[in-house]
Amino acid sequence: MSTLTVPAIKGDSTHRGEFMVVIAALLFGLNGTVSKLVLQAGMPPMRFTEIRSAGAFICLLTYALIRRPASLKINRHQIGFLALYGIAGFAGVQVFYFIAISRLPVGIGLLLEFTAPVLITLYVRFVRKEKVKSRMWASLVLAISGLILVAQIWNGLTLNGIGLLAGGIASISLAIYYLLGEHGVGIRDTTSLTAWAFGFATAFWLIVQPLWSFPFHLLAKQINLGGRFAHLHAPMSAFIILVILVGTVAPFVLVVSALRHTTPARTAMIGMLEPVFASIVAWWWIGESLTLIQIVGGVVVLVGIALAETAR
Repeated sequence: MSTLTVPAIKGDSTHRGEFMVVIAALLFGLNGTVSKLVLQAGMPPMRFTEIRSAGAFICLLTYALIRRPASLKINRHQIGFLALYGIAGFAGVQVFYFIAISRLPVGIGLLLEFTAPVLITLYVRFVRKEKVKSRMWASLVLAISGLILVAQIWNGLTLNGIGLLAGGIASISLAIYYLLGEHGVGIRDTTSLTAWAFGFATAFWLIVQPLWSFPFHLLAKQINLGGRFAHLHAPMSAFIILVILVGTVAPFVLVVSALRHTTPARTAMIGMLEPVFASIVAWWWIGESLTLIQIVGGVVVLVGIALAETAR
């Protein structure tokens, strides 16, 4: 997700940066299945978002304090922006993504979210009135056509309606995340920007859902790993720690580090491997499968996203 930041350093280290982004996409993809198991075990999406944001904030804040504590200083003029960025971007993307994957296959939920670049290109063209390449129209047609194939509308919409709606809103939230991020990286370094965004997202959830009402009893609940690991169980707290460290902090740090070696555009393109990895992991682990038509539709959507990424 964190793909918009300072210009990359060109040179022989480009491949190292690309490798980091691939690993980050794989970890984000793995996180989809782990998160789905937590949601299916009874953790409400908004509560899951709250604890994930809080955990990521604490980890990234600690990381920033160790590496560069001065970067955490906030100008009073930045507070409103950081609050908007954290709530509209970070909190919005996570909660609607969790709602989507709780009702849809993980890969499809991510695919819906990742249509954000198409929305951004339309925003740049019609709101900012900036010129974009003609391939924008091809990207829009491909994205819509692919989503029609994925949803199989001719069969009366074979996917859950609320899940589809949540995935669409997640896409809008991700577009907001990117657009606000373009401004944010101009006033702060990426690590502190991400840390404070998670911080304001956490503060928002703590106001909406006070800590004393958190369902702490669920943390001790034993969760069946499902699929090929159905004979194994682990406490929900272990899953949540995995989501925070392996599914959030680690891939964010990898992407931030990668951007020292490669460009934001290339990072975004490679990041599109996330829905692919997520689908593979969900198929291998819990047996989620897509029809041939849905797979074709997913590929069509990815091509549309790729064109959108290069249309600006």
